[in-house]
Amino acid sequence: MLSAHLIALHMGSLHPIEQALTVFLAFGPFVLLGLVVWLRRRAERREDAAAEHAAAGQPAGAGGGQGGGQEDGQADR
Repeated sequence: MLSAHLIALHMGSLHPIEQALTVFLAFGPFVLLGLVVWLRRRAERREDAAAEHAAAGQPAGAGGGQGGGQEDGQADR
């Protein structure tokens, strides 16, 4: 019966570039997925904010002087 060590080293150790490529291939898709989800959520928040401003009759970037004196147009929450 083959030991686990012998099975793990059946092709020898990996070159550092091969190790980096293996890590990239293992974790890269998850990092990319997380980035896509983050960007889409950010875009959806902006679309929701623009729809709220349009429903209130204000342009999306305008603060309108409402909001308790806040300069950035953010409403109190």
